[in-house]
Amino acid sequence: MTTAVHIATHQTESLLFFTLLQLTVIVLAARLGGEIALRIGQSTAVGEIIVGILLGPSLFGLLAPGLFQYVFHSGAPEPMQMLSQIGLVLLMFQIGLEFDFSHLNERRNRKAMLWVAFASLIAPFALGYGIGQISAPTLSPGAHPVASALFIATAFSITALPILGRIMMEFDMTRTPIGVIAISAAAINDVVGWLLLALITTLALSDFDGADFALKVTLVGVFFAASWLIVRPLMKRILHRCDARSGALSNNLLGIVLAAVFMSAMATYQLGIFAIFGGFMMGVLLHDEHAFVKTWRARISPFVTVFFLPIFFTYTGLRTNIGSLDSAAAWAWCALFVLLATLGKFGGAYLGARAGGLSHIESRILGVMMNTRALMELIVINVGYDLGVISQQVFTILVIMAIFSTVITSPILRRWLPRIGIPVTAASKIP
Repeated sequence: MTTAVHIATHQTESLLFFTLLQLTVIVLAARLGGEIALRIGQSTAVGEIIVGILLGPSLFGLLAPGLFQYVFHSGAPEPMQMLSQIGLVLLMFQIGLEFDFSHLNERRNRKAMLWVAFASLIAPFALGYGIGQISAPTLSPGAHPVASALFIATAFSITALPILGRIMMEFDMTRTPIGVIAISAAAINDVVGWLLLALITTLALSDFDGADFALKVTLVGVFFAASWLIVRPLMKRILHRCDARSGALSNNLLGIVLAAVFMSAMATYQLGIFAIFGGFMMGVLLHDEHAFVKTWRARISPFVTVFFLPIFFTYTGLRTNIGSLDSAAAWAWCALFVLLATLGKFGGAYLGARAGGLSHIESRILGVMMNTRALMELIVINVGYDLGVISQQVFTILVIMAIFSTVITSPILRRWLPRIGIPVTAASKIP
């Protein structure tokens, strides 16, 4: 009995040691990557994403396979997987909080915003679905071709609202007409994108059974309605009673909010869709509690960003293996995916902006801004990979596409923004 206890204790301590080792490497590497990214004019998230990829088999595992195995494969993977998922739920809650739907009521340039939002959704979705259908037999032979194509189409369509917002802050564009159009169109893109993702996830999990799919959609609809009509007033009343309007965030209120986020995540899991949708929904419910959002952003958001977000990026990096693109044909597919994704998003936004009455250069700027994918893209493709509707090769291709579409944004904006009278400072940094 005593021996068994000692063995169990040793196993627990060993698991703790390797989990802490991984966390130490991930957190420090993410800060280093973020600082380097800032120094070369990129978003910190770009550096963190790339570092997460480099910590995986694509570089670390290639250059130092023994050390890579020791750090990331000596202990059970479950602790890091759970931390990644908990962090993703909290991150999705924060993304929901950041949705400023007041942008959608902006009268000025509303026509251009609606054209940009519509065109930058339809064009990449159509191209993504087409290339997904064509490539599925070759790149994801074990997946349902329709499900695979739908996930690729959604990945092509989405815009990374949080990253775009941070880039706009860097260039002091948040109150400019073109900034309002971009952030409003991106908000519409993301709302529709998450609804599409929830719908497509439900479709995939129902194995394309009509009755099962209809039931799941109905239950998800009931959940959304109950959240908005019942949970939202209740949570707002709790926030007001706890004096959240004054910017207070007591320990009791924080505990209640975290419990509500987790219960919402559990509810969507029980409904047959991913828990992250529950976290996102709870954030949307509270997005207009501005004092609470500001306090959360100041007190809690940095911990989520510094601790949990790099875990998710590294978790994605461990799944990404550039070596899986082991032939000229695989790299040709990768180039085609990147080209079509960029063409669909940039081209759709450009044509939409032109139809909305904007100039050639303004339309080009909106095109490159709407093409920013980054974090949101990674969330979508992780869901698709977990469902088995995209292969490891396609996962890697889409990660490359997400990085490319984000890395090119800041340098192009520095070149183009002065042409419409928005000054660009060389020392500008993203907060």
